[in-house]
Amino acid sequence: MSTTPFPIPVIAALGPGSQPEEESPSVLPMPRDMATWQPPSLPEPETFAAHADAVAALRAAHAQLERWLLGEPTEPVELAGLSDADRQLIHQVLGEGEVAAAVDGPDGLQAQESVFAGVWRVLHLQDGVLHRDTIEIGAVPARVRSAARADGAAGEHAEVPTPDDLMNGPAVLAELADAQRRWQPGAPQHVVNMTLLPLTTGDSHWLQARIGEGRVRILSRGYGNCRIVDTWQPRTWRVTYFNAQDLILLDTVEVGDVPEVACAAPDDLADSQRRLGEVLNWVESAT
Repeated sequence: MSTTPFPIPVIAALGPGSQPEEESPSVLPMPRDMATWQPPSLPEPETFAAHADAVAALRAAHAQLERWLLGEPTEPVELAGLSDADRQLIHQVLGEGEVAAAVDGPDGLQAQESVFAGVWRVLHLQDGVLHRDTIEIGAVPARVRSAARADGAAGEHAEVPTPDDLMNGPAVLAELADAQRRWQPGAPQHVVNMTLLPLTTGDSHWLQARIGEGRVRILSRGYGNCRIVDTWQPRTWRVTYFNAQDLILLDTVEVGDVPEVACAAPDDLADSQRRLGEVLNWVESAT
């Protein structure tokens, strides 16, 4: 199955000093469209009758949703053994939701949330070649979390010369290091708003080099665009919000779990369990 490139560039400097100054103040236009749930475009009933394996995979995904809501362990639904036509039908039923994720590297991953929040189509890659094709249930794919943990544990950063205009960068880095030590699972995110801080151009580039960029990239398109990149620091994420013209509205660094804007909430998964169940009931009654 072909995949599309990740839609927003990942490299971006931190803070307001990274953006070109305008000649006069202006108000950025707000995003004009907000994503809302749209039911999938279902094929004719006879199409399902000819693809029993695709229907079985969708039923298995629904069963995993029910297990997740009961607090039980879930397993990915393997699609690699299905025919291309079966996988295409599954893709049509699941559709494309508002969150996409990628993990770079030889053991990479590309994931697309479906229109059923918390139901993910996940492509596992080995040296750029498709290795596994699965449906996964959860707030985010498990590999997104594990790759971010590994990046943060590595603790890598670039040693860069101290710029002449370095001012508040070391204080921001110290605040992040303190938050990294203090944060515990279940605690709220510690958010540093880079947009509001008085950062020089040197501060922005120095912080970017020290924090680094990991292998995980997430794009959420629920309201405008939100780009999330993990870093080489423990539990630390760069989160940048864009408007409809792809201009930065808000630039933050968060310490904590995967940022909430990328995650399906428990209520979302409950809705997905109901909606996917309705689709499967329609399939059963139509065939």
